[in-house]
Amino acid sequence: MEAYCVKCKQKREIQNPQADFNKVGAPITRGTCPVCSKPIFRMGRTPAHDGLTPPEKVSREPKRKGKLVIVESPAKARTVGRFLGKGFTVRASVGHVRDLLRSELSVDVEHNFQPKYRVPNEKRQVVKELKSLAKTAEEIYLATDPDREGEAIAWHLMEAAEIDPKISKRVVFHEITQPAIEEAFAHPRDIDMSLVDAQQARRVLDRLVGYSLSPLLWEKVRSRLSAGRVQSVALRLIVEREREIDAFDPVEYWTLGAELKPHGGKKNAYLARLARLDDAEPRLPDQASVDALLADLEDATYEISKIKRTERRRKPQAPFITSTLQQESSRRLGYTARRTMSLAQQLYEGLDVGEGGTSGLITYMRTDSTNVSELAQREAREMIGQQYGADFLPPAPPQYKTRAVGAQEAHEAIRPTSVLRAPDKVKPFLTPEQFKLYQLIWQRFVASQMEAAIFDTVSVEISTRTQAHEYLWRASGSTLRFPGYLIVYEEAKDEDLKGEDEDNVRIPPGLEEGQRQELVRLIPEQHFTQPPPRFTEATLVQSLEEHGIGRPSTYAPILSTIQERGYVIRETKRLFPTETGILVNDLLVKHFPEIVDLNFTANMESNLDSVAEGEREWPGIVADFYSEFEPQLKKAQEEMPVTKAELEKVGRACPECGHDLVIRWGRFGKFISCSNFPTCRHTEPWLEKIGVTCPKDGGDIVLRKTRKGRIFYGCANYPTCDFTSWKRPVSAPCPKCGGLLVLSNKREVQCTQCQETFPLDQIEETPVETA
Repeated sequence: MEAYCVKCKQKREIQNPQADFNKVGAPITRGTCPVCSKPIFRMGRTPAHDGLTPPEKVSREPKRKGKLVIVESPAKARTVGRFLGKGFTVRASVGHVRDLLRSELSVDVEHNFQPKYRVPNEKRQVVKELKSLAKTAEEIYLATDPDREGEAIAWHLMEAAEIDPKISKRVVFHEITQPAIEEAFAHPRDIDMSLVDAQQARRVLDRLVGYSLSPLLWEKVRSRLSAGRVQSVALRLIVEREREIDAFDPVEYWTLGAELKPHGGKKNAYLARLARLDDAEPRLPDQASVDALLADLEDATYEISKIKRTERRRKPQAPFITSTLQQESSRRLGYTARRTMSLAQQLYEGLDVGEGGTSGLITYMRTDSTNVSELAQREAREMIGQQYGADFLPPAPPQYKTRAVGAQEAHEAIRPTSVLRAPDKVKPFLTPEQFKLYQLIWQRFVASQMEAAIFDTVSVEISTRTQAHEYLWRASGSTLRFPGYLIVYEEAKDEDLKGEDEDNVRIPPGLEEGQRQELVRLIPEQHFTQPPPRFTEATLVQSLEEHGIGRPSTYAPILSTIQERGYVIRETKRLFPTETGILVNDLLVKHFPEIVDLNFTANMESNLDSVAEGEREWPGIVADFYSEFEPQLKKAQEEMPVTKAELEKVGRACPECGHDLVIRWGRFGKFISCSNFPTCRHTEPWLEKIGVTCPKDGGDIVLRKTRKGRIFYGCANYPTCDFTSWKRPVSAPCPKCGGLLVLSNKREVQCTQCQETFPLDQIEETPVETA
């Protein structure tokens, strides 16, 4: 039997051969070289192995040791790693690691709507590293966010990184603090496939709708349009509100007030309003009806017929959930929903606030539950008692009812992880935007655990009798007796609702029933009924929530998408539909009425909730939807008209080739290009004129946007002229100095030159057509 000798570099006959098995159980014959006496061997079975039993094979897998924790973001990984300490390796998946293919539908309609997932190119290195770490880890913890999307990410991690289910566990925590993380790791669980299925069903439904309707819009209208199961419903709300405003016909009406004072008194005048006329609600449609009452009241007497003194308690609002946080952040801070959620994510994942490392400052921010843990309530009550006094503590911790039916996201409201971490303490470590949002969350939570505010209210009724009529006047006022939670926080109101407390009158002391009152003057006022207000981001989120459309994780993407697609523009916080938005909405309403129906979309959300609760299987829900959607799609492809408009000419020639310049739509909205494209590739930015001339050089003022999408106004001759303004200029000149006026708020304008302020309804703007 021959073997190759390394030293002799030749085949030699093995001397003294002995059959054996090596460490991994492979047959081997060992011996010595007859020339140099060095050991030589030959692999493979030989007759000498007959009757020998090979040993069990030894596994080549490396010995497992250590614990691997996978979270979504690097910031969260740093914070969690700090609390877990040695023995744990914490890595970030940086969001989803698998998704449907972008280039195709990726849903097998013929085989139970099974999705086709792949690891995107940009995530392959991340998955490769996680797979390598998972092979050597003794235990693996999937610590993604505590909602349906987080559950789905955990499942995709298991599949993409080929993680062994036997050594993997799911851990869930709603705040990134030491106690919360220790509790979560002490009670791990398996992945909840019902939550995964609910998220998977949503993803498949959205893909079926989006990848079917969007190409249809490209074909029939223009490229780069999109439609979605939820975004199209939001667009419909905005378009229908705009049509209500356009169709609104103002109706004139009048009110009548009386400025009164106690008989013989020199001061303490107060305002009462006409509440009843001949025991009925007064109807004053025009000035003639008011003038008749003024004539009748010339010599009338006024006497107090009733005084009612009561106590009113105003309870605090519940701590924030996702929708209310976005609404209040919009009203009070002016942040968009996307900005609010981005800042909240930073506060949740952890920041360095001088405590020796990063710390999570708030609980999970995607939630529709108002629950608060007992530990957080005890800590808040201790702080309130010490800082504000026992009078500000209710007898028992308040309990708030969750508004959303079947709330399925996180199980706690949005609150600070420690109420002792007061805003002023962390302010030096936060950016101004982070601080404002943290302060808002902290104040709302602390206020929610405090006693109600108490008001003393007084209602005075004054009677007047004449030969023609009986009049009842009413004045109501309230004074704050005990501030309660108002010492910390008071909820902001939409601008449209800010006037509802205008009738709160300061009632003079010493009034008694039967006391005569002297008339100072009668105050007739003309009014016109107002159309419904346009949506703000805050009121749109509120409307979506009230109709049961969308879930906490979807509000911000919905608002961003309809603006990025050019369907809606946001000016002075209001949402205006564009021509494209109106056109797309009308086509969808006509050809896909169910897709953009509020009740249908809300019912679909309920169906997804039933999947999350394990009551239904997701393929059946998708199949029911698709059986009705597919015929509508085929019918629309045949019947939907082509509404592609001819390219609008700018009215100038291309400076490079002389052809007409036209307006086109691109990824970031309108732009100007040559009609001879692609031969000529000349382009210019689209400048939207607002019909106001620049105060510096007389050029046109145009609407512009920052890189982050914030609107401002500047001169079209930039960079030659550097005029800019965050506030929208108006076309009328200043009545005092002739300077440029800009909108100061909804009701006033301010001069940029003399700084004087004027009521907007007294300013007559020059009608202009914007470019």
